[in-house]
Formats: sequence, C-alpha cells, structure tokens
Amino acid sequence: MTPGSNVPLAVSRVTVEVAATVRLDVSGLLLGADGKVRSDADFVFYNQPQGAGVTYRSGDGAAPDAITVDTAAVPADVEKIVVTASLDSGAPFAGTTPTATVRGADDGSEVAAFTPTGLGPETALVIVEVYRRGGAWKVRAVGQGYANGLAGIATDFGVTVDEPAAAAQPQSPPAAAAPAPPAAAPAVPPIYAKPPTGPAAAHLPPPPAAAPPAAPAPPAAAPGRINLDKGRVNLRKNETVSLVKAGKPLLSSVRMGLGWEPAFGGRNIDLDASVIAYGPQRNHVATCYFGKLMVLNGAIQHHGDNLTGQGSGDDEAITVHLGGLPAEVTGLVFTVNSFSGQKFNKVKSAYCRLLDETTGEELVRFDLTNGEARTGVLMAKFVKQFSGEWEMTALGEFVDARTAKALQKPGAAAL
Repeated sequence: MTPGSNVPLAVSRVTVEVAATVRLDVSGLLLGADGKVRSDADFVFYNQPQGAGVTYRSGDGAAPDAITVDTAAVPADVEKIVVTASLDSGAPFAGTTPTATVRGADDGSEVAAFTPTGLGPETALVIVEVYRRGGAWKVRAVGQGYANGLAGIATDFGVTVDEPAAAAQPQSPPAAAAPAPPAAAPAVPPIYAKPPTGPAAAHLPPPPAAAPPAAPAPPAAAPGRINLDKGRVNLRKNETVSLVKAGKPLLSSVRMGLGWEPAFGGRNIDLDASVIAYGPQRNHVATCYFGKLMVLNGAIQHHGDNLTGQGSGDDEAITVHLGGLPAEVTGLVFTVNSFSGQKFNKVKSAYCRLLDETTGEELVRFDLTNGEARTGVLMAKFVKQFSGEWEMTALGEFVDARTAKALQKPGAAAL
C-alpha cells in the first residue's frame, strides 16, 4: 500500500501487526464521527488491552505487537480505529522503518502491508486506520508522523493523559495535517501508565483544508529517563527514576523506608505507611499496611507499626519482591496517613527512600519538607513498563485520608 490508499476488507476480523528492528509501543484508538474517543476506555494499549471490539496483543519482544479489530463487535457510533506506534525508547523514527501487516485474524492470511518511509524526527506515527464507509469496512494507509510521542497521539484524540502541562513541547505537524479545534478531555481519571516523552500539541484530524501556522520553536529536549547506573538518585516532586541497573530491570527485592519527625518538639504523631497495589485499569488488588502485614503471597511485606515517629532510621518499612508480584499488578502507590487525625503541617519532615533489600544500598530518596494541613500523603508510585522494568515517581500529594482504605481512590487517580 501507499500513503492514502485503501483496501476493502473481505473478513470481519483483522489483525494489524506493526514490526520494526526495535521495540515498538502499538495502540489502537476507537474514534467517533468527531474524530475523538468516546471515553478513555477507547484507548487500547499495553496497559488496557481490551476495548469494544478491539484487542491489543503483545509480542513480548519475540513477535510484532498487534491490534485486532472485530468489525462485527465495534459499536455503531465508532467510525474508525486508528493504529499507532511509537518507539519504546521514546527516540525518533529516524533510521527505523516500521511495517504494518494486515492479516485475517482467524487464518493469518495477508490482506495488505504498508511501510511508511522517509521518517526523521517523528516519535509517534498513525500507521493505518480501519474504517467503515457505506456499511463496508476498509483499511487505509496513513503514515503521518508527529514529534509528540504516544501521549501526544492519545491526547490529540481526546484521551486523558496524566502528565504535567508544563512539560509540553509544542511541535508543528506535517504540512499535510491541519489542526482541529481543541476538545474537552473526558472527565475520567487518566489511564495512561507509561510516562511518555511529551504531551500533545498537534492534532491528527481528517484531511485538512489548509496548512497550520508555524509553531514557535520548541524548548530544548528533556533529558532521558534517570536510571540507577550512577548510584543513588535524589528525586524531587514529580520526578521519575527507572529502576534499571546496567541496562537490566531491577526485579529483585526492594525496601521502601518511610520516616518522619514531630514538628518543633511537639506531641507524638501516629503515622502509618502502606502500599496499595493496582491492576492495569487502576483497579484495587491489595493493600499492605499495619493491619495486614503480608499480601500477594508474601510479595509485599510490612515490617510493623511505629506509633510515634521517634527513633533513628526509618519509622516504617515495606519490602516489595518485584519479581514475585503477580502479572495483574502494574502499579503500586506508597502512602502515609495520620491515623490519629493530626495534620502533616505538624510533621517536621517526611521522606521515603528505596533500598536494595539484599545489600541495604540506598537507591532512591525523596525528602518532603513542607507538609499541608491534611491527613494523608501519596509519597511515591511504581508503574510497570511494557518492557518489564519499573519506574518510581516521587509524588508528595496531600489528601484528606486517615486510613489506608481511604487512600485507595486517590492512589488510583495518581497512577
């Protein structure tokens, strides 16, 4: 196929495989007549593999990732499914040539193939779209590239992406694409779990009437993800570190230590640490806290309650055996709550630190110095990446919650 060409589909179920010499993130978005998703549930990807008539399949690095479309099961108000791809590393496509192969999902027969060429700074592509026209289904080769990453594509089509707006890096889309009027994001919590290279600033609309105006020069590119190769990492709020050493994901046991001190010689404050485990749709799986010291067959263990915050070292600690977590767990949120009801503005300092459980080496530290007049705080989150590695992000978000159970909902929203 060539860009813009289309092929009728003679079968009702097709699989679009996208392959390259490097690892790709492939996703599918179900779009209505307005070119937007109906809700975040219409974004089908590695962390939300099922949609209405659309399924994501991981190749686990040994085969191409793919999107399968069952046209008979696609809702009537969905007009097209766009299949997108971005490099797992977040790098541009320069020097990489992806190929989309459309096959019959039941017999594997090849229906069409498309290889976009001449790629350069693009970090995300709309490869093909499966669309209905006059009651029949077709596949069209698109090959439009944008320097926004997968999060950019997701946001362009109306998906909520949990990423600070200040990190935006506006990019001009290709001359063949015109911007569409901005649409309000769905009022649902974001589900995108893999931190991308940058949020959206371009739009991926139907064929344009005119070229967009030139965008201002983008700011300097953000540095790559931090890893643990250079030793201990000191995080600031909203910063992320990839739990990778020497190029390999850290799948051994880690211990999260949490500490605090009463402010200005004040009364003892009973703070409790917990870790809340979530599934790929931010569904609650388990909570490990002082009332339940071991969950998930021992994969997460709490080392006991500290009622005062006094003493040297960590006040409470929780060990996580990353390699022992069940596959359904894709997110962890570490929290501290004031069980006695005192506010965090009465706490002199709070911190969390990540240690190698075997060696005791401190890997990551996050110091939270200014507390708010609230009873709970989300200290940090772990998010499992498509590659199998985990990323830790410092949160420091204060909420009104005196128990671990009350922290479940805000914890899910933070993922």
